[in-house]
Amino acid sequence: MLNLILLHGALGHSDIFNPFQEELSKYFTIHTPLFSGHGNTEIPEDGITIDKYTHELKEFIEKENLKDVYIFGHSMGGYIALCYAIKDPSSIHSIMTLGTKFEWTEEQALRESKMLNPDIIAEKVPKYAELLENQHGSKWKQLLPGIAGMMISLGKNPPLKDHLSTIPVPVQIMVGDQDNMVTLEESIEAYKSLPEARLAILPGTKHPLDKVRPDILLNLMKDFWNLS
Repeated sequence: MLNLILLHGALGHSDIFNPFQEELSKYFTIHTPLFSGHGNTEIPEDGITIDKYTHELKEFIEKENLKDVYIFGHSMGGYIALCYAIKDPSSIHSIMTLGTKFEWTEEQALRESKMLNPDIIAEKVPKYAELLENQHGSKWKQLLPGIAGMMISLGKNPPLKDHLSTIPVPVQIMVGDQDNMVTLEESIEAYKSLPEARLAILPGTKHPLDKVRPDILLNLMKDFWNLS
């Protein structure tokens, strides 16, 4: 059976893919790895970076002995998938990304990272704090500054910048028309930079995956991957 890896975003969890698993399992053996620091995994002592997560994806693919793998990545998960495709495209069949931010600057990264203050989130957005605790346990307050540090390093040195044109595998870039983190413009620019790419804009769709209508996303997956 074909192998599909579903990659969650920063502060996300593999549980977000539950609404899609039953349908996708008709076509794929599904793999849902957790990036370190998320769920029940430990926060890496040497910090969180895109390079570290890219290496974790590489290790997972090698450990599971996956070949010609299909990847769907939400937000950061899509960024990691594309970083991996630059380094080792031979093991990848194709990639779909949704809500992946491509345009990182130091100023923008600093602004985003300041929103990841655990004390402010606990006070101002208690429901989100509760969700983070349910998904990641009590260490969620340590995970947030780790992700903030990753964002700041992304702003200083975005690893995908000027390298998308080297990715030889088919890629479909997807973004919601109501995404308040990722712009249509940066998604279109990424699409234009990739040699073998398609673009999809999801109507009435915000950034969080749980705000995406499963039927829209599943239909796009079936179309791109010729599933029937």
